[in-house]
Amino acid sequence: MNEIFERISVRKFEDRPVEPEKLTQIMRAAMAAPSAGDQQPWEFYIVTNREKIRALSECSPYAGCAADAPVVIVPCYRTSGLRFPEFDTIDLSIATQNILLEITSLGLGGVWLAAAPIGERMEKVEAVLGISEGLRAFAIVPLGYPAEKRARRDRYDESRIHCL
Repeated sequence: MNEIFERISVRKFEDRPVEPEKLTQIMRAAMAAPSAGDQQPWEFYIVTNREKIRALSECSPYAGCAADAPVVIVPCYRTSGLRFPEFDTIDLSIATQNILLEITSLGLGGVWLAAAPIGERMEKVEAVLGISEGLRAFAIVPLGYPAEKRARRDRYDESRIHCL
């Protein structure tokens, strides 16, 4: 699975739409993630509305790069009806990683911009999208065709491995 080793955080995008079938494939990858007790606590907002994207880019001091993305995905988690609610953000982390890996496999680029666990950021995202009560915004994931190329750093560090 080369995407693990090829994925980089992309913050600059071409002015080019992302095909709907690619967005469907990204959502399939997200929902293929494992979750605690198979609770699948996720809901996803796919945002292509320019005004909403610009507003999302102002929800965090680090989200400015989202302003020029053709698409932003906002993964959210349900707050009720879960068997294992203490694992909701772990489940969403796995789904978001799947999103980033599938983005890479499709020749796109993206970046994970945290909303959770910072309540103020989460509330701003929820207000922009009109997210219903019972859902919490987890992240902002701008994506599109990369307008930048750079090599990925090798982060392997054998000193962090402990064999017993």
